[in-house]
Amino acid sequence: MPYVNIRVTDEGVTADEKAVLIAGVTGLLQRVLGKDPATTHVVIDEVPLANWGVGGLPAEEYRRHRRQD
Repeated sequence: MPYVNIRVTDEGVTADEKAVLIAGVTGLLQRVLGKDPATTHVVIDEVPLANWGVGGLPAEEYRRHRRQD
């Protein structure tokens, strides 16, 4: 019974995009590991951008630095 947790920032991921992620991950586990889609669980958590960090920086600050490079 695989359990996959996908975390993304809360920046407007649509229901259709989430459905594609769920189907894609489920299909991948079936193809690669032979897992039964009926027992595969996929959870998508949307994290406030203010709670996300990259490279030791808050995500928004990290993005600003990347744009300046």
